[in-house]
Amino acid sequence: MHDKQKLKERLSDLAYRVTQEQATERPFTSDFAEQWSNGAYRCVVCDAPLFESAHQFNAGCGWPSFDAPVNAAAVQNKRDTSAGMERVEVVCDTCHAHLGHVFPDGPPQTTGLRYCINGAALKFIKTTSD
Repeated sequence: MHDKQKLKERLSDLAYRVTQEQATERPFTSDFAEQWSNGAYRCVVCDAPLFESAHQFNAGCGWPSFDAPVNAAAVQNKRDTSAGMERVEVVCDTCHAHLGHVFPDGPPQTTGLRYCINGAALKFIKTTSD
């Protein structure tokens, strides 16, 4: 587990609030929502691989959206009944950082899922030139 004070010093205020306090960044504020370069998205807290650009799609919701994680073990799904709603929270399997939520309204030609992820919980590693 990560020391909370060290995380506060290392992460941006928004990244800390999202990953450690289950906050949600405002829609259309993450550079990753409209980021289409080839690469991999990793956890901003522990650097674990989470998503790949090949699974990213434009959901029009204002957050980076993916139809699947890099592998089934990369994330955990947890029941979330906060804010008067019933949703499925997505957390990093390695460090349990809050990432966002998963919804059953993704592309039907792939998984049918939309992993709606806070960009503040991610870091992007470009893998090829575009």
